[in-house]
Amino acid sequence: MFKLSRCLHAFRTHDEIEEILKVSLHGCGRNVPIREIHAAIADSKKCAWVPGTKQEIIYRSAWPAFNQKEYNLITHDGLGAYDLWEKSPVRFVDDRAYTEDIIDVIFPGNPLLCCGLSNSVFETKSRQAWRDTLEQQQFIQPSPCIAEKGLTKDGKESAHCLSNVGPRRFLVVEQDKGNQDQQCAVIVHLSKWHKLTLVLSSGGKSLHAWFFVEGQDESHLKKFMKTAVSLGADDATWAPVQFVRMPDGIRDNGRRQSVFYFDNELI
Repeated sequence: MFKLSRCLHAFRTHDEIEEILKVSLHGCGRNVPIREIHAAIADSKKCAWVPGTKQEIIYRSAWPAFNQKEYNLITHDGLGAYDLWEKSPVRFVDDRAYTEDIIDVIFPGNPLLCCGLSNSVFETKSRQAWRDTLEQQQFIQPSPCIAEKGLTKDGKESAHCLSNVGPRRFLVVEQDKGNQDQQCAVIVHLSKWHKLTLVLSSGGKSLHAWFFVEGQDESHLKKFMKTAVSLGADDATWAPVQFVRMPDGIRDNGRRQSVFYFDNELI
């Protein structure tokens, strides 16, 4: 978005660039909030390309490239989805939603939780205020909030913003490379470094693995996340404000975001 916007400033207005980005993002695999589009347009204007000049900006990603060789080694003989389910200390074997039970364990007490029906419909409330309604939510922020509302980068009040996130409690790895057996093999590999608390299906093709990291050094966690990204994980979940799938919640396509690995003894 940033690079495309940078090139378009010389030829299009802000509104036209916004429409171009919206069309370009269709089918990209995630719902991109309008504020993210606006930020890309605004930030890129500071170094917009000027026709007739020689400008070169070298873009270096903060994240490593996919390591196919290492990925093949890990997934060749790694544990699959059924194996991981077999190893789960807690198993959910009926059709009841266990969202409330899981949240009570992973967020004990009465912390402020930011949850949403979608990326644009969300609230931050105490855990007790959410009681008996979490099953219907698609998303949850994996770390508690410090207040019911904070301020966005542009100074607006919002229940879901970086300034309102408390200390990191979980680091969630969204693994969407390969099939579910391959994804599980990578998740098991990553569990050598941090405690794996739960694994759930996104209701689509990816798996979300929740690692309990409270109190861990951020620089150490960044190295861990770089390893995950090099093995096919989405780097978006590094941001502590990023929504992830609600355990045992309902996706907008009607599918349950089923939990098939849960270790309630690690917290």
